Amino acid sequence: MPITLPSIPPLRFHFIYFLFLPPVSAPSSFAELSITLLAVVVIVCGLALVAVFLFLFWKLCWVPWRNKALSSSDAGLAPPCQAPTGGGDFLKDSMATDKLKEQSGMGFLEAAVKISHTSPDIPAEVQRSMKQHIMRHTRIQRQSTEPASSTRHSSFKRHLPRQMQVSSLDDDTDLYAHEQPTSIGRIKPELYKQKSVDTEESAKAKGKPCGTINFSLQYDYEIEALVVRILKALDLPAKDLCGSSDPYVKIYLLPDRKCKFQTRVHRKTLNPTFDEAFHFPLPYEELASSKLHLSVFDFDRFSRHDMIGEVILDNLFEASDLSRETSLWKDIQYATTESVDLGEIMFSLCYLPTAGRLTLTVIKCRNLKAMDITGYSDPYVKVSLLCDGRRLKKKKTTIKKNTLNPTYNEAIIFDIPPENMDQVSLLISVMDYDRVGHNEIIGVNRVGITAEGLGRDHWNEMLAYPRKPIAHWHSLVESKKSVKEVCAK
Repeated sequence: MPITLPSIPPLRFHFIYFLFLPPVSAPSSFAELSITLLAVVVIVCGLALVAVFLFLFWKLCWVPWRNKALSSSDAGLAPPCQAPTGGGDFLKDSMATDKLKEQSGMGFLEAAVKISHTSPDIPAEVQRSMKQHIMRHTRIQRQSTEPASSTRHSSFKRHLPRQMQVSSLDDDTDLYAHEQPTSIGRIKPELYKQKSVDTEESAKAKGKPCGTINFSLQYDYEIEALVVRILKALDLPAKDLCGSSDPYVKIYLLPDRKCKFQTRVHRKTLNPTFDEAFHFPLPYEELASSKLHLSVFDFDRFSRHDMIGEVILDNLFEASDLSRETSLWKDIQYATTESVDLGEIMFSLCYLPTAGRLTLTVIKCRNLKAMDITGYSDPYVKVSLLCDGRRLKKKKTTIKKNTLNPTYNEAIIFDIPPENMDQVSLLISVMDYDRVGHNEIIGVNRVGITAEGLGRDHWNEMLAYPRKPIAHWHSLVESKKSVKEVCAK
């Protein structure tokens, strides 16, 4: 007989079921604690990031927006300005603007002297002086700027030394009248220039004549020759230890130097009488371009002959037309070496003051010194613009091949302001072009205020007759060390 069990409710059945289940292992307490701490850390970091974001938003957006709102509210309180309606109203608008600036300056003045309302100890004179000072300060801020200089002269002024650059003056010069320029701390190169004793002695000796010489000139039309007769010399300097000299004279006819003559040597005398005649074959047409060169020497048997001096007669027609014998007396100029004829160059100078433009036109050269083994040269002309010994610019002509008498007719232009014309000079160098090696200097010539002789006269004539080309022949001279450095490439 089957056994029937009483019915059990569902809840009781589940409870009884769990009581009879085998025990299940519960999770460890350490793992639960780790998960809880990790959740707390994540929540705290999130809150911190939210706080930082809110702070940055407040700094970047809220504060500028608030300042802008305040400034706009202040601008709304100011009276509006009426726009100009015509050409005449524009001037009124500008005057109103200046008046507004002055009112702002007065507002600043009132703020500056506002302490006088609470401090009656400040006298009225002090307040007036403060007011004048502030008004003067506002005028200085509104002063006009200096006019811009010409762009063509900017490159020239950039090369000039600082003390030579011309600057415009302010309109309010009375404000700075008490400030006088001072030279304290400024280097003066002229204080450091040393002159050697030898240089001074040679300069004194060069300016002193070394006696006189008497000679005569005559042209013989039958044989077409120039007759030069050396008559005598007086007051020659003593070159020997015994207090006398053994003088003789060398005679050249420039520029070719093809013919050279020499007188007899006169022993132990300072007043020799030569009375010797020499004939130079020369067409009459070439007399105008010829020069007579006399060199006086002291003869030494066992050493090199000493040069006493020289005489150069540039114009053979100085005294007469040479149709009859003409006697001349000339001072013997001091010289240590024989002068070498390097040739001549002809160029013109023209200056335009309004445009600030100096034009040098190289026309031609003649009788240049032969620099090549072929007996010719490859000459070209280089012109350097100098200022206080410094080369600012240089320009060249074309090269003429195998000639001693080149013709150029080339213009060289420099942009120089009128106020700087007294501070610059031009160095004209005639060079011999060499394909291999360095180019050699045949001779140089300098024109300018600081030049000597014809170079200074040519420059002054150019300044005296502006806008007119002035042309002259110039003799080339040997270049010194300083000139070589300037001409070096």
